Amino acid sequence: MRITILFGGTNKERLVSVASAQALHSALPEADLWFWHVADTVHDVPSKKLLNHARPFEDEFKPDERGVGLEQALDRAKAEDRLLVLGLHGGRAEDGELQVMCEMRGIPFTGSGSASSYLAFDKVAAKRFAALAGVTATVGIAVEDIEAAFAEHGKLIAKPVRDGSSYGLIFVNAQQDLVAVRNAARREEYLVEPFIAGVEATCGVLEQPDGTVFSLPPIEIVPADGGFDYTAKYLLKSTQEICPGRFTPAVSAQIMDQALKAHRALSCTGYSRTDFIVSEKGPIYLETNTLPGLTKASLYPKALKAQGIEFADFLHDQIALAAKRAQK
Repeated sequence: MRITILFGGTNKERLVSVASAQALHSALPEADLWFWHVADTVHDVPSKKLLNHARPFEDEFKPDERGVGLEQALDRAKAEDRLLVLGLHGGRAEDGELQVMCEMRGIPFTGSGSASSYLAFDKVAAKRFAALAGVTATVGIAVEDIEAAFAEHGKLIAKPVRDGSSYGLIFVNAQQDLVAVRNAARREEYLVEPFIAGVEATCGVLEQPDGTVFSLPPIEIVPADGGFDYTAKYLLKSTQEICPGRFTPAVSAQIMDQALKAHRALSCTGYSRTDFIVSEKGPIYLETNTLPGLTKASLYPKALKAQGIEFADFLHDQIALAAKRAQK
């Protein structure tokens, strides 16, 4: 079985994906590299081309080789007995579309399956399922009710229902922000929630080849300027990500329990990462990522390190899991 790192994608998170692929390739140097271009073509990439790409979070990656269509590339993956390590995030890479294309061909891949990916990628549906599992979540607000909600709560937060890496995040602090949300909601579906004061936290969940599933140490996030958006995540060195987070043992246990419940409620496999706001009343669920960032600066690798798990060992276990699932 040939191990192939698939990275890139056709959505806004393709820059993060390139950085994840650099970390993946450093841990899996023998793996082949396939780049999924925004034009929906897939290209073979030499190792040096990827590793020498100096500013992945800011500059587009441009392959040298001619590509083939995505479906043709997946047909090739099947014919050549390849296993895909998904260094992808967001869009068709994380909403289940790529996963179902692989499943229909019998191509093994890392991460969650198509149905779980589709469910988790829809923040509204994911909140509903997580709540059914006993996870504490806020009630969503319809965009048409945003004026009344703003008057009631004084502060709101809005984000795309289907997007990641904090793209499109809008903090509603004034009347002009209501206009920004309405304009954004014309382009894509938006989720609006009351703003909850508290500490931002995230918690990874890991499945091992023997079927054991457990939570990793929670991470406390202290954004440089109060908002954990794309810039704060990837470009500002002043953002603090503290692992394990400085929570009380009771709160840490709550975060870990709720992350595990969300992982199971959404039928995730392999690994996931769930985000929370830790308020005065305890952890409040935000969303679950089925393909969280795996860059050298990303949160999930930090949690693995805190747990004493080497990144390469994590990847080899995920590859073993993917191969095992494909045999069923």
